[in-house]
Amino acid sequence: MAKPAERSAARLAAVQALYQMDLSGKGVIDALAEFEAFWIGREVEGIEFQPSDNEFFRNILSGVVDNQRAIDVKIDKALAAGWPLKRIEAVLRAILRAGGYELMYRKDVPARVVITEYVDVTHGFYSDDEPGLVNAVLDTLARDVRAGELEKKAAGHTKR
Repeated sequence: MAKPAERSAARLAAVQALYQMDLSGKGVIDALAEFEAFWIGREVEGIEFQPSDNEFFRNILSGVVDNQRAIDVKIDKALAAGWPLKRIEAVLRAILRAGGYELMYRKDVPARVVITEYVDVTHGFYSDDEPGLVNAVLDTLARDVRAGELEKKAAGHTKR
């Protein structure tokens, strides 16, 4: 089983690869090969890229590409009216798609973990309202695709 830090690094790498694919038009095979060969676990231009759970990285990246239409529809529904996903900045779009993929297709990962991880990734890129936006959209999506999961956890905690 992969360490949590390696899964976090895989999520960050997947967001970066999705962003790069969005801007460059590269396909998933090229993005996977490039990130695994030149980025993950290496130092690039003075920035250290942490070792990653490469299988998890591949799963997120391929899963987003294979299921992008369904993911985008769900994210569009979770976004505020008048702000479709195509109007969202490319890094945020990549974060929402990766988080959406995990919520919709990786039921083995708890929804709260998915939301927290992608809010943390967002903090790495933004310092204003964007982390709150990611939290709100992924929370709304989780309540849609994993009905009851967030409520069950909250009901199990009592105030002391």
